[in-house]
Order: sequence, then structure tokens, then C-alpha cells
Amino acid sequence: MAAPASDRSGSNAAQYLLHRHLDEGRGDHPAVRGPGGETSYAELSDLVRDVAAAYRAMGLRRDDRVLFVAADDVPLLAGLLAAFHAGVVAVPVSTMLTAKELGGIMADSGARMVVVSEDFAGTVAEALAAAPEVEMVTTIGAPGAFATDHGTHVVRDFDAVVALGREARADDDAAGDVAATSQDGWALWLYTSGTTGQPKAAMHRHANIRHVCETYGTQVLGITPDDVTFSVAKLFFAYGIGNSLFFPFSVGATTVLEPRRPSPAVVGERLAADRPTLFFGVPTFYAALVASDLPDDAFASVRWCASAGEALPAPLQQRFSDRFGVQILDGIGSTEALHIFLSNRPGDIRPGTTGRAVPGYEVEVRDEDGKRAPVGQPGALYVRGESIALGYWRRTDATRQVFQGSWLSTGDTYVQDDEGYFRCLGRNTDMLKAGGIWVSPAEVESRLLEHPAVQEAAVVGLADADGLDKPVAVVVADRTKASAEDLVAWCRDGLAHFKAPRQVVHVDELPKTATGKLQRFKVRAFLVAADEPEVVEPTPSEPAVAT
Repeated sequence: MAAPASDRSGSNAAQYLLHRHLDEGRGDHPAVRGPGGETSYAELSDLVRDVAAAYRAMGLRRDDRVLFVAADDVPLLAGLLAAFHAGVVAVPVSTMLTAKELGGIMADSGARMVVVSEDFAGTVAEALAAAPEVEMVTTIGAPGAFATDHGTHVVRDFDAVVALGREARADDDAAGDVAATSQDGWALWLYTSGTTGQPKAAMHRHANIRHVCETYGTQVLGITPDDVTFSVAKLFFAYGIGNSLFFPFSVGATTVLEPRRPSPAVVGERLAADRPTLFFGVPTFYAALVASDLPDDAFASVRWCASAGEALPAPLQQRFSDRFGVQILDGIGSTEALHIFLSNRPGDIRPGTTGRAVPGYEVEVRDEDGKRAPVGQPGALYVRGESIALGYWRRTDATRQVFQGSWLSTGDTYVQDDEGYFRCLGRNTDMLKAGGIWVSPAEVESRLLEHPAVQEAAVVGLADADGLDKPVAVVVADRTKASAEDLVAWCRDGLAHFKAPRQVVHVDELPKTATGKLQRFKVRAFLVAADEPEVVEPTPSEPAVAT
């Protein structure tokens, strides 16, 4: 079905990513491969028009927020694209959050509708108590907790939403038209802890999506319509939505979606069945792949792997390439920049570095005075480019701290060598990453201090055997009432599992300044020097992945 003339503006992200491919003769090309088989660009375009028409029929207006807590599959993909199409704001959030964490984000976003997969229905139902502005719920799959009456919320399943939109389009040809959004209109909000512990929404324009496609997608990956992408990072991450939606759809390629939790076994299945040519992971998951029993030719179809979320240790990079025969392009991005802005490239890979600036971005290392640091001198990393977010929703102070004119302060400490390559030295705040996902030490410490036997707590990042940082807690506590195992379980019970400390160490006192401030650098030094600390390392049910 040809797109109406009113759809032909390129400002709307749905028009750029999806509908134009029908005009350009790629309607029959597979857009998605998933558990339900293949979906073509023409089939997806029609589905997205139905869902967008339903959004309008349900009363959603320009810039209203639709929050998604859903597994990677065609309904989530269609829901996101339909939000762009209709001129409402897509807000995909982590499926790993607790009800309390999710409720806070729901309330902060002011979302009017939540779209939820069956596996997360119970968490969403509980979280709704904290979000009175939510009026509607769309369920994907079995309704779960929404099978019975749920207060004042209007609950529909995804099939009913599609039917509503199809009926609206039958009654009015214009009901499925693409919204006449501007380049600067809101398209996507992504929640991040960033440089502070409180989740906040980075607000992205329609134009930002096209920019990351034309920079990293085109000029680093060199993606073509013949490529097949597969990302371990899910669609609710900035890294994942670029890998699985923006880049493949920008050229009419095919994306592989996997709703299950990532594991080497699951990845092995999809590698064998779908033969992807571009694979996206994070260092933690690459370490899991190296340690797995996958066959050495598992990545035979893959021409490039990409890594982001945290620095990729050179030894791990070498072990992966030696075993599977494919090279990894390590880079760094951020939720605020939408995707990767500093990266190694095909033919220009320097292990242990994050490469050079992606074409279309400027990157600087600055000293304590805010001036450009000399080559070889560490400093704070700044970036600017057209994909930088507009700011944080309802976070004026944080916006002014991070978004400085046209520049973004990334919160990372970097050094540039005399050949122009950048190397990560860590964070210039107390924030840390676990499997590529930001973790606030203060949040974990607060949970530990809720335990009646814990008097004091400090959480820092400590490198594991693969050189990847993991949260480690040092506590002053009654050992008889709070063992290391007890405290890890306590944190996993009250926080998303990736935030829980991988190790817990008991001490008699924490190092502090004369004024009583915690000295985290001394905590790290103590842990590094400890010969046999009392630790526990739980095996998570899934590797945490993000950027």
C-alpha cells in the first residue's frame, strides 16, 4: 500500500525508518525475524498505521507519553514506531525494575498509557498505584494481573488495539496518516541514572534518530539492506534500540528480535537459525560467550561485532576474536547522546581504546579548568553532535550540569594519545556500571542500610577476572545477623538484580575524612589489597546488558 502524500515528509522518525521503504520498493523485504516468523516492511507498516490510529482513537494527543514495559518482539517494535508515527512520545523502560522503581518512573513521566507484556504484568499492576496519571493499559499476550477489573484503568489487549485502529482507518482514510512532526519534536524519552542516582528522562527529538543512523550506522558499521542485525541489548536501552531498530530500518535491513532473557545458549540458537551479519553485545556478555560451550564457528555469519556500555578489556577482546574469528568494534555512547559517538572502526581497531570520534561528533578531553587537556593528560570527556538530547525532563539542575551549551559532559575520565585514540580511565563521579548499566552506589547503600544489622555501608566498583567492574559492598554490620550471603539476597530482594553487590565484605569501620566524609578511593584500595575477603558471587539469571 503506497503511503499517502501527507506522509512524505522525512521529519517523522516512523516515516524515515519504516514507511518510505514501501515507496522505494522494499515492501516485501523482511523487516523482522522473531519467534513468530518473518514480518515484511509492508506488513509492519500496515500494523504500525493501525496501532497509531488506535492511539488517536483512544484519545492520546501530541506529546502524550506511552510507556512500554515489554519483551522484544513485533508488538513492542510496532508500538514504538506507532508512537513516532502518531506524534506521541515513546518511553521504553527496563523490564528488570521492581514495582517501586517502575512506579517512580511512571509517575515522573506523566504517561497516560502503559503497554506491558504478560511476563511483567504483575510488576506493572503493582507500580500503577504510584502513577495516578496512567489511564490506559495495553496488554501483550496473556493479561495476567489485568485479567480482572483493575480500578479505573481502561485495559485492552494488543489485538483489540489493532482492531480499533483498523476500524478507525476504515471510517476515515486520514486516521492512519503520519503526524506532521517537526525535526525538534519529542520522539523518545529514555530513562537513565547517568551522573546522578535518580532516574531521569533524556528527551530525544525525531532528528536525533536520523543522526545516529547517518553517523555510527552508516560511517562505522557500513550497514546495508543485506545485513541482518542481532542485539543482546534490549530495545528499552539506547544501545539496543539503535542496534535493533534505528540502524537496520534506516537502510531497509532485517532485525532479529529475541524476547527471552539473553544467555549464550539463546544467542547460539539465534546465530544458527537467523545467521546475523552484525552482532551487538557488551563486555560482560562477551566474557560469558568466551566461557560458554558454543562451537567455535558460532559467529561464522557475523562480519562485525560491536561493544559498548563499558570499556572492553583488551585481553577479553583478544580471547573472543581468537576463539570465534570475528573482531569487535569497541565504542562508547550514552543515553544522552542516544548511541555511540566514539568508536573503533573496521580497519582501525586499537584494543584497549575506544577509538576515535565517530564522524559527525566532536570529542574533547578537558582539564579541571574546563580547557582542552594536552595529549596524554587525563580529563573529563565532552562530546557534541546533533543527536544530543534536549535535556532531562523536570531535572533543571541536572540538565544544567550535564548539558553545557552544545556540549554534553559525559561524566567519564579519558585520555587521548598522540595518535588520536581515546582511552577510558573510569568515571569522574561515584557512579559505576554493572554489565553496562548505570548503578548508583547511594541507592545500593540505602538498601543495605535498611537491613537492621547494618550500621554503615559503602559500594564501589571492583574489576572481576575479566577486567569488568562489578558492584562490591563494604559494610559495618553484625556478622551473626547479616552474613555476606544474607546481604546479597537482601539487596536482590529490594532492587533490580543487576544493582545488587556481587561481593560483600565485613569491616570494623569505613575510611573517612576528618569531617566524616566517606573516602571511596580507600575502600577500593582496601578491596584490591585484601587477600581473602569474605565474599559471595551469586550467579545472575541473565547477564545485564545496556549502554
